[in-house]
Amino acid sequence: MRLKKIFGKKKFLSEARSILLIFLALAVIMISSAVIELRQSKKELLQLMTTQSHSLLESLLISSQNILRNNQFLKESYRQRMLNNANLVKILYEYGQAQPQILRTLAKENNIQSIQIVKASGQTVVDVTSGGQKFLSNQSLKQLFAPIFTGETDTLVLGLRTNNPQSPYLYVVALSGKNHSAIVLTVDGREILASNARTGFGPLLRAVAQKNPFIVYAALQDTNTLLAASGNVRELEALTDSPFLRHAFDDSLYLTRVTTFDSLSVFEAVHPFAFNGHKMGLFRLGLSMKPVDDINARIYRRLVFITILLIILGGFMLTYLFTKQRFYSLKQDYAVVETYSTNIIHNVSDAIIVCDKNKGIRIFNHAAEKLFGKKEEDVKNRTLDEILGNEQCAQLLGESFTLRQIECQLRDQVKILLVSRTDFAVNDESQNTIFVIRDLTDQKAMEEQLNRKERLTAMGELAAGVAHEIRNPLNAIATVVQQLDKDFEPPEHSEEYHSLARLVYDEVKRINRTIQDFLHFSRPEPLRPDHFEIKTLIDKILMQYQSEARRKKIELKANLNWQGTVFADQDKLSQVLGNLVRNAIEAITDQGEIEITVDMQPNDWLQISVSDTGPGIPPEMQAKIFNLYFTTKAQGTGIGLSIVQRIVDQHNGLIRVQSEPGKGTKFIIRIPRQCC
Repeated sequence: MRLKKIFGKKKFLSEARSILLIFLALAVIMISSAVIELRQSKKELLQLMTTQSHSLLESLLISSQNILRNNQFLKESYRQRMLNNANLVKILYEYGQAQPQILRTLAKENNIQSIQIVKASGQTVVDVTSGGQKFLSNQSLKQLFAPIFTGETDTLVLGLRTNNPQSPYLYVVALSGKNHSAIVLTVDGREILASNARTGFGPLLRAVAQKNPFIVYAALQDTNTLLAASGNVRELEALTDSPFLRHAFDDSLYLTRVTTFDSLSVFEAVHPFAFNGHKMGLFRLGLSMKPVDDINARIYRRLVFITILLIILGGFMLTYLFTKQRFYSLKQDYAVVETYSTNIIHNVSDAIIVCDKNKGIRIFNHAAEKLFGKKEEDVKNRTLDEILGNEQCAQLLGESFTLRQIECQLRDQVKILLVSRTDFAVNDESQNTIFVIRDLTDQKAMEEQLNRKERLTAMGELAAGVAHEIRNPLNAIATVVQQLDKDFEPPEHSEEYHSLARLVYDEVKRINRTIQDFLHFSRPEPLRPDHFEIKTLIDKILMQYQSEARRKKIELKANLNWQGTVFADQDKLSQVLGNLVRNAIEAITDQGEIEITVDMQPNDWLQISVSDTGPGIPPEMQAKIFNLYFTTKAQGTGIGLSIVQRIVDQHNGLIRVQSEPGKGTKFIIRIPRQCC
């Protein structure tokens, strides 16, 4: 006993050291993971900021290029519209139709401020205004449009012009008229100026900065000045003062860095901006580093939390170790007893159920779970009759016996069970009952199938002998009858004679086919096994009999709970399932349902069942349906189910039937997945 205590103490100390080492390793892992996560998160966030800033800068570049293109398009639209109107005035003038009233109407309809036609001498021929101001005096016109007066050019676009700083801007164009006169048109230029103000770089950058709270600044900068910026930026580091900015601008690169702006740490991304091959400046985008700082703060808090948690966990662990030392010996003894008893009960092949005096279930081993299809935790403390629910099974509780064979309906299957019952008392007080149950269903089915096989073999051999004896006379009779029908013609009733001769010939052929079936049955062809998917076989059966089933309003379906590969004779299994499905279709008189179900059973056994909602088979016939020549059909031969059983036997399998009159029939086939 002393040695045992010493050994137990050493074992406890060894276990305590292991637990402490695990605790220390866990602490190192948790702290290390937090530090690694801090670095990785910062790295990933910076990478994300790099990607996002690059995308945003690309968007700014595209938007800025679109702004410039839009401004060019607007100016070109104004220019073309003004030139078109000037050409119209020119045509009117050249044809002598440039009357003030006509020109005034033209000016009003096209929002033209003024139309002037000036000779080369500076004399104004036509001067029409539409509620606006004139462009210039005659002397100014003479100087400004000298290229037209001298014939140097026939078109002159001055663009936005004003007489003085207090006057509004006008958009001015001029065309050469007859005798080198100048046709001058003006429109209000405020719309162009307003459009530039709305769509310029400044509004774009301010809008981008306002919509994203993490953007500290956005700016467009050339080598000397700040061209445009978001509202909170008045001054930025010059390109000439920064090697980083100069490198990005000169080499047209996208670059990022972490810098400061108004004492704030910012992530800055830069990219040059070019339009029509001309480098206009450098876009600079400053992003707040607050998300990175927030992650750092969050992980620091996590480190503090982990440290406190490890201290608390260490305290609980020490308490646990000291507490465990007190109960160690008792637990060891209890574990040994419990392990032996539990392993013995749960690993025997027979089902074991232990009930207390109130018939409540106390023990329900693995074999019982498998037999009844229920888990131990689901039935524990429930009464036995709740999980049986069958009159035959109720005999387990209602009668006193030592050993008995009974039939029970379990999970829609009839089971043949050998039950041993023993009553015993615990501490001479509470009465308990132990049931040891063995499932004999497959064993009985195998015995019945072996008996049927022996009978079928004997009958087949007899049928083969009889068939050999009568085939030759039958062939002779068929030949003679056919020859007589061909060569002999009676003087009277010849038609009746020939009909009878053909009837005899057909009946001989029918008998010969029956004999041929007998011979095939007595000498079955050997199996030709091969690997195939079970789904392929079932799909073939469904396709073969689906149309026939629909004609009788029968739903033919499959339930494939397993779809693996088997090694068997696919043609013979197709013959088996085809025979069973055809029988089911013939048994259902009007509407109904046929279902083929595939399951994989323990020990690598394949189970295929064919169930129908037909009239069922009476109990007295269920033992005869596999017998040779037994049939209930008017045109049946009684060989079909015998051949089915013969094929199942060849596959080293079992076949059995479950049927109840008025509730349908179910044939269950079990064969090894690797049959041979």
